[in-house]
Amino acid sequence: MSAILFYTLFYILMSGCIIYPPTEFVSAGVTIKDIFSNWLGSENEIFIQYHMRRSVITLFIHSILPFGYVFGLVVFGHVDTNILLDHANLWTIFVTCTLLMPLYTLYKILVWSMNNWSTHPIPQNLAIYCNSNNNNNSIPWTTVASDINVEYQRIDKIIIATNSITSIVATDNWIIKVLPYKIMVAHQSDTALIVNRSDTHEMSPVTRGEVQFINIQVKPTRAGSQPFDIRLNVFNFKNLQDKISRPITILQNVKFHKTLLDKFIDNFKEQIQENPYYEYAEELSQCIGCMQASSNVKLHKQCSNGIGSENPDACMMCYCRPMWCIDCMAKWFASRQDENAPETWLSSKCTCPVCRARFCILDVCLIQTV
Repeated sequence: MSAILFYTLFYILMSGCIIYPPTEFVSAGVTIKDIFSNWLGSENEIFIQYHMRRSVITLFIHSILPFGYVFGLVVFGHVDTNILLDHANLWTIFVTCTLLMPLYTLYKILVWSMNNWSTHPIPQNLAIYCNSNNNNNSIPWTTVASDINVEYQRIDKIIIATNSITSIVATDNWIIKVLPYKIMVAHQSDTALIVNRSDTHEMSPVTRGEVQFINIQVKPTRAGSQPFDIRLNVFNFKNLQDKISRPITILQNVKFHKTLLDKFIDNFKEQIQENPYYEYAEELSQCIGCMQASSNVKLHKQCSNGIGSENPDACMMCYCRPMWCIDCMAKWFASRQDENAPETWLSSKCTCPVCRARFCILDVCLIQTV
């Protein structure tokens, strides 16, 4: 019994890795598209036909997984004859179902292959964009597929992998969501994009590391088209927005950091709120950085490193009058940090934009007028 349990758990684990490959499987090339790469062809040259083949082989491989479990039980001798005799009816039903699944899948693939694969889910989605005044003069789906293939070959396309089995492609005229069994398409000319939800996941409370995702609803207005959702990391939003010719509507109740700098500015402000205030009796001038907001921060040494410390990286006293707002100071601080290590920005140091005195985030104080 323990052997059957171990085999069952192992097979479930391996099946899960086949259906939803983890990072290790993807890196090692142990995925369906990597194993059958010679038969699938080149994605860059024939994008639509590539994913039609990939969807077919993916569906078939997934359909034979239950039968593979039964086959393994028999091959490795885990099936007890007494158990089979006691539950002959249930065993027969189970084996029959595992056989019917791949057989029905093969039948479905055979039906799709008729009439130049016109009944396959992918050509069905493309056929919606076949402009025609009547059915007799309709443009074949292959024409739309050819247009997408040409745009996909261009180097300025945007590809965002949202997970190991789903990706988003944005070309000059198309928005494409690649799924395991099909692809969803929308033409930018008649599509509305709405950011309707965002969610934040705390990764490390100590370092304030967090990841934020947004959900974009893609709503084509073409008759017969289906809307679909795009869920992606907020740091990919700007790349997608730059490639999309249509404006992306953001609902008022949805708040998120569009860029890494936006996220840092918010974290910078939160940290500054914990610092002591700096009392200032003179009149405050406008910020010399943006010339819009009033200057509201002062660099005043607060950290534990003593003045004149032998440490060459020790913080220094700044004698400049308040000239910057908190947003411009945060942007200046971020601009002096290592772009490849954003997790170290809050703990790093910077120099005063005017006198070049070295300071850390603990030395930035909000001004309290007296």
